[in-house]
Amino acid sequence: MMSGTTTSHASEPGGGLFYVMGPSGSGKDSLLRALRERLGHSDRIVIAHRYITREADANEASVALSADEFHRREALGCMALHWHSHGLHYGIGIEIETWLAQGLRVIINGSREYLHQAVKRYPALCAVHVRVRPEVLGARLRQRGRESEAAIAARLARATQPFAVPAHCRLIELDNSGDLNVAVENLATIVAG
Repeated sequence: MMSGTTTSHASEPGGGLFYVMGPSGSGKDSLLRALRERLGHSDRIVIAHRYITREADANEASVALSADEFHRREALGCMALHWHSHGLHYGIGIEIETWLAQGLRVIINGSREYLHQAVKRYPALCAVHVRVRPEVLGARLRQRGRESEAAIAARLARATQPFAVPAHCRLIELDNSGDLNVAVENLATIVAG
């Protein structure tokens, strides 16, 4: 479960939190990697790394932790947000609050299931839902080779189901079915806002 604090975390003018979410295989990690590679020295955008209890993929901004270390850091208050999904623990470090206070635009790789908890802690966040056409998503999941056909079918079914969006949460849909460069440009425009 994510942190349940309900306090608002203000930021300096020009900053903001962008909560990128979407089904597995929608290309969130590729989008964030491509955007990170485009950032210049003076760009006031930070893509937060995610703590996760599995080995990190080279394409993602993640730091692998053992389950024991993850829970230790959680207990010490090192996680601003944390959740459990598909047998793994995910977390976003408390350092994002320092970045927000400095007026930076902070992007995190979140989960649709835990959007409500994120909005409780950061009511002004902007949610960005990355979606892809089902046939593209299926092809990407098969190409990764991580799951059985049954697991892929379950992910595809889940990807097309609606999800709850908290009242007053700003939600932007971002299509990533085609050229990655187009989607990255659209994400950059959203964050520059």
